[in-house]
Parts: sequence; C-alpha cells; structure tokens
Amino acid sequence: MRLDAAKHKRITLALAVLAVTLLAISGPGTRFGVWSLRVAVGLFGGALLIGLAAAGAAAVGLAVPIVRARSTAVLVGALLMGLASAAVPLYYVHRVMTVPYINDITTDTDNPPQFASPKTYQSYFGELQQIGYPDLRPLELAVPPAVAFARAVKIANDLGWEVTTVDERAGRIEAVVTTRWFGFKDDVVIRITAAGAGSRIDMRSKSRFGRSDFGTNAHRIHEFLAAMDARE
Repeated sequence: MRLDAAKHKRITLALAVLAVTLLAISGPGTRFGVWSLRVAVGLFGGALLIGLAAAGAAAVGLAVPIVRARSTAVLVGALLMGLASAAVPLYYVHRVMTVPYINDITTDTDNPPQFASPKTYQSYFGELQQIGYPDLRPLELAVPPAVAFARAVKIANDLGWEVTTVDERAGRIEAVVTTRWFGFKDDVVIRITAAGAGSRIDMRSKSRFGRSDFGTNAHRIHEFLAAMDARE
C-alpha cells in the first residue's frame, strides 16, 4: 500500500507539472514562431484536461488517509497547480461563450474608421456589438483636433503599440498591437475629427486571426479612450 500511495503521489505531481508546462509554453511558442497556432491550441487544451486530471487525482489522494499520509503538502501543491492550469483555458472558453463572436470592434458601427489598406467591415458585426458592448461609443473632448491628435499619438506609444501611420491632416493614426500571450497581431485605427469647438475620437480594433477575439478589441478601445479622457 505504501508503494501504491507513493506511486499515486508521483503520478499526481507529474500530471500537475505537465499541465503547468503545457500552459506555460503554449503561448510563447506561438509568439516566437516555434509552432503553429493549431499546436498552441492543442497544448492549451491539453493543459485544461491534464490540469483537471491532476486536480482530481490530488483530491482523491487527500480524501484517502493512507495516500494523504506524509504527502499532504505535495498533494495540495498538485491540486493548486492542476486547478490553476485548467482555470486559464476555462476562462477563455467562458469568454468565447459570453462575448460577441466577432473580431472587429469600433466606436462607429455606421461609419467605421478605415485603414489605409481597407479591411471589410461586416454589417452584422454592428448588430452583435450593440448587444455585447452597448456602452462602446465615440469620445468627445473639449480640445481642438490638433491637441487630441498629439495626445492620441503619445498614448499609443506609451501603450507600446507599433504606430505605423501618423497622418494629422487626415486625422488618422494606425498601429499594430501584439497580444502578450500568443503574440497575435491586431490592427488599430484612430480617427480624430472636429466636433464643434472640440474633437471627436473614433477607433477601430481588428484581429487578424480567429473569428472571436475574446473581448480583447473592446477592452483595448475602452482602455485607450479612458486614457484619452483622463488627460482632459
């Protein structure tokens, strides 16, 4: 029985370590071109399943006195690692199920800002966006367009975006944003126009990969506009 208990502990710990490892390498491997997105998704899914298996095995071990004896710390550690490894993929599954299944978000669904290299905006995206992000709207500031434009360029640079176009005459700023984990490339365009004596800031953020953006683009727009407004 002691051998069985020891084996259970080793297997549980190995599962937990494997789950953490799969999770840890899934995104960076794609970001740095080691493997494809399909492989990364497989690793991500593997972290979920193996993490759940590790957590289940740890829970069983903690519930059986003969297995728990002298192994409590290891089993608790494996339980926490397993749950943590499963929690991240489950979070993304939850996001896919709760946010609009679109990857192109804008503050102006009737007349979205255009990129220098035009990107098609699907008409039904606006309808889904209104359901998922009803509070997403243009920002109006009581400053001249030139002031708003300079502020927008500075904030984009401060956020670490790769600013690719700065056209003050057209009131357009374009940038590429690389996501932290998987290294996905998202395209952003900001449009600044006069609104009375002030300025109106519109924005569009579009993912290059996938049909769902997990809410990333809407979050990015909210973050940018909040920064613009905070400097008013």
